[in-house]
Amino acid sequence: MLRTKEILTAVGALGCAIGIGFVMQGSETEKAFYGSKKGEAVTDMPVLEGATSLLDVQEIKLTSAEFDTGINLPEPETEVIKASTAPEALPAPEIPRISETTVSPSCEITASARPVAAAMVDLRMTAPCLPNERVTVHHNGMIFTETTSSEGTVSLRVPALAEEAVFILAFTNGEGAVAQTTVEELSDYDRSVLQWKGNTGFQIHAREFGANYGSEGHFWEGAPGDVADAVSGKNGVLTRHGDMLAAEPLLAEVYSFPKTYTTHTGTIALSVETEVTQANCGIEIEAQSLEVQADGSIKTRNLTLPVPDCDAMGSFLVLNNLLQDLKVAGR
Repeated sequence: MLRTKEILTAVGALGCAIGIGFVMQGSETEKAFYGSKKGEAVTDMPVLEGATSLLDVQEIKLTSAEFDTGINLPEPETEVIKASTAPEALPAPEIPRISETTVSPSCEITASARPVAAAMVDLRMTAPCLPNERVTVHHNGMIFTETTSSEGTVSLRVPALAEEAVFILAFTNGEGAVAQTTVEELSDYDRSVLQWKGNTGFQIHAREFGANYGSEGHFWEGAPGDVADAVSGKNGVLTRHGDMLAAEPLLAEVYSFPKTYTTHTGTIALSVETEVTQANCGIEIEAQSLEVQADGSIKTRNLTLPVPDCDAMGSFLVLNNLLQDLKVAGR
């Protein structure tokens, strides 16, 4: 995805908040997505005329806040929490009982987590009485929605954001399960997350050690890289999580780089981008970034961005400083 023109660039988006007009503003979308924190209003976004002009992105609003979905979560008190569907929630049988030995399917919900390569976790859940149902996965601030299979199962591979990794899987009816595991390799990886709601078109772009757009070393949704290369230390890898076909999906992208295993030295440039499309033009879109710090804490920022009107479709909004560039010192 080469950029030759119509790039909307927000340079210094975080470090120069006053100079380029970053302020906070409350909105109905923000309340529904992140909570009810309010801030100052912003001015209209200027759009420069001309086919080769750059559109100046100034009205980005950043803050630190909770990523709230309004879902009541199970309490993670044990390794696995099991819940049962209320009997009245199940449909009454429409055919007569054939024999006394007929047994109703189990409605027990179970979940398990197992660490695998590249500081990832294999996450599995079984919920036989909840097939084809929306389920929200919560892990250390990262949130995304999936859909159970026709048998009521979910099988995922998720990047860990904590060494003692706890995963909550919650259904909309309040039922769910919790699984946990220890991911000892987490400290060997740099890890950055971008998450958002709906078809807003957000993407992480990682350009490793001076790579240009479209060249080797540029990783994004269209060229995510391979987990095996991340394990060997060759390069990073981008993974996307969430069911885009679910109603009002919560989605997440995670970029992981093997800082302990690489022989490279230099900078990885991280940017957040979105194309102006029919689905997002003329509205405010929101996202949240999560970055795992050296001490294991999570640095969180919320973003509210007004998208230009639909006559700018095909242009790209580029946010260079929402995610911090990574400094790598090879072994």
